[in-house]
Amino acid sequence: MSLKEFAGQLPDFAKDIRLNVGSLLNEALLNDQRKYGLLLTCAHGSGYKPLVEAAEAECTPKLSPEAATAARAAAAVMAMNNVYYRFTHLAGNQEYRNMPAKLRMNVIGAPGIDKIDFELFSLAVSAMNGCGMCIDAHEAVLKKSGVSAEVIQTAVRIAAVMQAVATTHSAVA
Repeated sequence: MSLKEFAGQLPDFAKDIRLNVGSLLNEALLNDQRKYGLLLTCAHGSGYKPLVEAAEAECTPKLSPEAATAARAAAAVMAMNNVYYRFTHLAGNQEYRNMPAKLRMNVIGAPGIDKIDFELFSLAVSAMNGCGMCIDAHEAVLKKSGVSAEVIQTAVRIAAVMQAVATTHSAVA
């Protein structure tokens, strides 16, 4: 099932979400690796299996095996990092910020695809998970590399819509 078909299952009260999915699929600002990689990353980041299955069917044929693996890896590593770094940021005890994380995250240094694309994927999931520290870190890398605010905003828009699809579908399925 395609993402558009999946979104088509949403009830009428979520018509805006359905329309936004269509807009994302027609997004022309991002190249296919970024667009479909972000859709796949955000589906995995949502943790909602029916959406993951639809995104895999839609996106995997349009991505290289390396890009599809990197998209899944970004969602996985951010699921861990967003919890950890959100804790260190929110904890009143500043001591935690200076302690080594002792978490394996080798994929960030060697994602198997362009580092900027992986940073966009990581930023999108960090936005979904509400980790301000990770959002700031990934956004800084992207800006330093010359990525426009419009591209960054588009990545977060994809995250917002995919999270809305997952949340709405899971509530009515």
